[in-house]
Amino acid sequence: MAQSFANIHGKGNVAAWSASSRPSGKINPKAIAAMSELGYDLTTHDSKSLDKIPAVEFEYAVTMGCGDECPYVRANYLEDWNIPDPRNMDEAEFRKVRDIIEKQVQQLLNKL
Repeated sequence: MAQSFANIHGKGNVAAWSASSRPSGKINPKAIAAMSELGYDLTTHDSKSLDKIPAVEFEYAVTMGCGDECPYVRANYLEDWNIPDPRNMDEAEFRKVRDIIEKQVQQLLNKL
């Protein structure tokens, strides 16, 4: 969802990548539904591992709530957003996390 919000709010001025240290191989149906409510089609995305992102030094790398277990990604700036994993939440709680992610992405984009 963060990559989607970077695409939406970055308006083509940023390149965002999303990956997981433990990808499931599919996009969570709740994420697809939550983003669809905002007019964004997540069915065109895929769940990928960190070894599938470009091997470059990124300007910003953001992790979400992994604390000391965060994988290393080369970047000028690293941030960990302590956001709960919404995977097993009901739809209403999932939307709350979606909205938190959107606000965090907007704040990051304002820094750029």
